[in-house]
Amino acid sequence: KDKEQIMNYEQALAYIHKIDRFGMVLGLDTIRELLKRLGNPQDELKIIHVAGTNGKGSTSSFIASSLIESGYKIGLYTSPFLERFNERIKVDGIDIGDQDLADTVEIVRDKIETMVSDGLNHPTEFEVVTAVAFYYFKKVNVDLVVLEVGLGGRYDATNVIDKSLVSVIASISKDHTKVLGDDIEKIAWEKAGIIKEGGHVILYGQDKLVEDVIKKVASENNADILVTDNESIVISKYNLNNQVFTCRVGTRVYEDIKIRMVGEYQSRNALLAINVLVYLKDKLGFDKINDETIYEGLIKTKWPARFEVVSESPLYILDGGHNLDGAKALAKEMDRQFDDSWEKTLVLGILADKDVDSMVKLLAPKFDHIILTLPDNSRAMDLEELAYRVGMYCDDIICIENSEDAVKYSLDLQKKIKEERNSASKVKNKKTSSKKAKKVDKSKEPTLAKKNNLVIGAGSLFLVGSMRTVLRKVQF
Repeated sequence: KDKEQIMNYEQALAYIHKIDRFGMVLGLDTIRELLKRLGNPQDELKIIHVAGTNGKGSTSSFIASSLIESGYKIGLYTSPFLERFNERIKVDGIDIGDQDLADTVEIVRDKIETMVSDGLNHPTEFEVVTAVAFYYFKKVNVDLVVLEVGLGGRYDATNVIDKSLVSVIASISKDHTKVLGDDIEKIAWEKAGIIKEGGHVILYGQDKLVEDVIKKVASENNADILVTDNESIVISKYNLNNQVFTCRVGTRVYEDIKIRMVGEYQSRNALLAINVLVYLKDKLGFDKINDETIYEGLIKTKWPARFEVVSESPLYILDGGHNLDGAKALAKEMDRQFDDSWEKTLVLGILADKDVDSMVKLLAPKFDHIILTLPDNSRAMDLEELAYRVGMYCDDIICIENSEDAVKYSLDLQKKIKEERNSASKVKNKKTSSKKAKKVDKSKEPTLAKKNNLVIGAGSLFLVGSMRTVLRKVQF
């Protein structure tokens, strides 16, 4: 091709994002046709397929990291991205290069143009990106692909695959109810749609209603199923940077596993990943996997914006918990890590199609100051409407539409709080020193005066992604 005909990176991204107008169509006929015209690259890939409502990204990352550590060439496909589109397609932990992305998008675009000229439907954005990932992974000849489902399972574009090495199902809860339904059993049935005939399923241990649905679908597909033993997890150490735990897989006990991703739920996601790795090793002959590569892979796993400390002074944490279960996990981790000596600020933005009232009721009472802002998404809840809900639980609220301005305000607020605290401390010390003969009754002083600052950005992955970009440029 002539140089002027070759798509560059910016053109590739513009092409992909422009497709959003085609919306979302349930069914796999369109992506099946697109992949057929691309030579069905997915049929030549060995795939670990991961579905779930919460934790599927972390679980996928744990699995991929340990497989890379074992010496396999690994493709990882996830969504959405936090800061840069390329994050969605990785090989051996490295984002797809700009020109590799552009070249692959151009190939896929040419096939789409012939489809449309033949009178067929235009693929959706997610279908196009999924096709790009399959084509690229085949081109660079990866050993395995860890493939994260986008939405649901049954009609998700990733489910165009005819077979997988294993179907992995993480924690399931109510989310995307307009698409998947508001009944937990219905949602579980949709997620179970990734189970293949005669396949193998590894399920995160959870609500019996969910487990029963998954087991029923597995039985109908003559698939074996294993449920992880979350009750076996014993966390021996934890702080803001890592945690250590022991767990059981089958009859085997894995002691003192260390992961850098905090939150009790991350130990359960790690257990799910260990079960997958053990299955690949023991049942499918991936014998480069061993205890050392599992332990090393787990400790090296990073998954940004999942209770991620981005600054220690002030302590600034980003958490992408974007639904009610995510909010519950964040609230639980806050209770575990922070007492009343912390003055807490929340930067919050939520998509309107989430269970906003329940999320706000859970999080807002835990904070002294709340800054409301807009995630970079057309589904973001209006700030006035969100403020009305938050106002029932917190008195100090400010609305700042632009997320970058909200981040800057949150940092300025910490400086102001610190200055006011220092000033109050000086006044107190002066008063105390003037009472020479009188003893101070320390039992009457507050035992947990606020002396530390905490900021948490939460509510939407679209928000914390943009916040992370801003914070990485700040000189703390």
